[in-house]
Amino acid sequence: MAWRWLTFLFASAVMVHASNLVPTTLELWPHGPPGAAPSAPAETDATTPADRIVAGRRVERRTHTRPSLTLYRSTGPQASSATILVCPGGAYRILAIDLEGREVCAWLNSIGINAALLKYRVPGITPAHYKLASDEDPQNSAQGKYPEALQDAQRALGVLRAKAQALQLDPHRIGILGFSAGGHLSALMSGQSLARSYPLEDDADRVSCRPDATLLIYPAYLARKSGVLADELRGAKAGFPPTFLTMAEDDPLWVGNALYYYLALEGAAVPAELHLYPSGGHGYGLRPTNEAATTWPRRAEEWLRSLGWIGPLTQ
Repeated sequence: MAWRWLTFLFASAVMVHASNLVPTTLELWPHGPPGAAPSAPAETDATTPADRIVAGRRVERRTHTRPSLTLYRSTGPQASSATILVCPGGAYRILAIDLEGREVCAWLNSIGINAALLKYRVPGITPAHYKLASDEDPQNSAQGKYPEALQDAQRALGVLRAKAQALQLDPHRIGILGFSAGGHLSALMSGQSLARSYPLEDDADRVSCRPDATLLIYPAYLARKSGVLADELRGAKAGFPPTFLTMAEDDPLWVGNALYYYLALEGAAVPAELHLYPSGGHGYGLRPTNEAATTWPRRAEEWLRSLGWIGPLTQ
């Protein structure tokens, strides 16, 4: 009963806070995204009555062919100029736009961080190469087989950094946070920031799109069962940003995704923090349940404070 009451209070707080947000829509692709079909529907509601319930509420699922970027500013006494780009998950098929999108932006705002919600392109069908990477599937690569999401993420972070002064953001504190497939995308961004994966369009493509910090929440597709990283993520280098990872050991997408990525970062002397929980499954966002895995937002807030992105807690 206590956990149900906490869940109700959390949901109420998120909805009230979200209703007070004044989002700013930032133009992502002025001339349209690379290779986009102009006749494709911009957005489709893929939610069905059979979809799973998380903490008493259904998850809103949407497909997107026309990406967008929406900035939610933090207000209040502890608001900072730091910003985090939020990448929802959904198997590169849909976006869990409330559970891993709007609710996350509201939480970031509540701890003093600006949030930029990225609706990257997802096709509405599950590409065959997005199964869990295995040793028998050496060509599993989002960068090579489904580049649209990476293009959208690179462009989004570049837009935020190029417009930082006008938007009163700190260009040196722009991070990225991703769930599941969005975690894979965020990991790609950490290592694929030296060159754009599309033809340069304007000044937003001439600034760095490297995130200054990365948060990977139950990330998918990072490692193979043999314990090596997926091809597109191999070669973690010292230039990777500080990284926060969390995952449950009973996650059906395999806890090794977080564990082996962390070990690669540790081997490259990249500052990283890993939290593993015995149970919790997959796809819980930050909705609290009786599983310890759903306490990760507290650990993430502590980690962001340790980086100096938000101030210390006041008594």
